[in-house]
Amino acid sequence: EKHKEKVRAHRLSSTGKYLYKKRKETIERSFADAKELHGLRYCRLRGREKVQEQALMTAAAQNIKKIANHLTKAG
Repeated sequence: EKHKEKVRAHRLSSTGKYLYKKRKETIERSFADAKELHGLRYCRLRGREKVQEQALMTAAAQNIKKIANHLTKAG
């Protein structure tokens, strides 16, 4: 309980609120894009290994897009 209170106090601080807002803009956006743009809303494959492969391929595609965007902005 002591640790829960410490985490809660940090989350409600100004720094915690700022970090939570950034999380919503970055991390949650990545999951939303994976669902909407890369087909992770439903698994087309069956079996743990195949579903894991689909998730890893989606993550790789997102990373490649992120690298390409970074390189185009860099010049």
